[in-house]
Amino acid sequence: MSRNGVEQVLDTVARYFVGQRKTLEKVLAGALANGHILFEDYPGLGKTLLVKVFSRALGLDARRIQFTPDMLPADIMGSKIWNPTTRTFDLFKGPIFTSVVLADEINRAPPKTQSALLEAMEERQVTIEGETIRIPAPFFVLATQNPIEQEGTYPLPEAQMDRFLMRLATGYPTDAAAEKEILRRRIAWQAEDPTQTVPAVCDAKTFRAWQHTVERDVFVHESLLDYMTSLVRRLREHPKVEVGPSPRGALALLRVSRALAFVRGRAYVIPDDVAEVVVDVLAHRTIIEVDQALEGVTGEQVVIEVLRSITPPARQVVVAR
Repeated sequence: MSRNGVEQVLDTVARYFVGQRKTLEKVLAGALANGHILFEDYPGLGKTLLVKVFSRALGLDARRIQFTPDMLPADIMGSKIWNPTTRTFDLFKGPIFTSVVLADEINRAPPKTQSALLEAMEERQVTIEGETIRIPAPFFVLATQNPIEQEGTYPLPEAQMDRFLMRLATGYPTDAAAEKEILRRRIAWQAEDPTQTVPAVCDAKTFRAWQHTVERDVFVHESLLDYMTSLVRRLREHPKVEVGPSPRGALALLRVSRALAFVRGRAYVIPDDVAEVVVDVLAHRTIIEVDQALEGVTGEQVVIEVLRSITPPARQVVVAR
């Protein structure tokens, strides 16, 4: 049943978003791993559409926050307002209290507002005027940002980047046929935003059950733990890297690999699962030496170099319990 449900979610999203199936699988894997995802790509590539369609297909409550330079932390978290009738301060919860938060153009908000998200993203709770309030599960942030626009934006600090489980890019259509299909679907929708018609093929209870299955039942062989450890440690020791991924990065690689195996209908992780997400999980956690960065070296390039330098375990070994 789980496999059929997962396929239904992916098929539903694919009816509205023209893109690579692997990208859709990674987004669902990130959500099942109970993590936050940052979509970083050029304007007009469907980042916001993808996020909105996914939240509706999963049947989860979702709120959109359009980040702007004048936004305050209270606009996200909520605040307490004086009630003259009861002579008490009443709590008004902000849009952060939902299952899926679409943080649109997150890098347009000032650092003070961005930092207000840190507690919610890491601890699933917020503190409003001294009162700590839990955010009900499931909860994850799907954020978008434009990497080329500098005016009126505030780069995300390293601490906040590390809170994102994965950084993904939707990319341009793979070929002319895919681009033509986008135009054909636009005619069929007869609307700029078709997301209101997306059917819910899942619900919060089912989604939580899938998350528990990923945590309890997806097997990871000891040799794959060695493989992940080697990737992270060699990345830290790379001469072009100033600061490598922390243990949180290694844990993120483990979580996403298990979730991707589940999405693909397996109860065990294989080396391909790890290799396929290692750039998405570790590149944004890798800070390149300044002189190397000035020469154009990126975190993605270094992660790929390290990946190619380590021999993965044989598949027939990792499926043996």
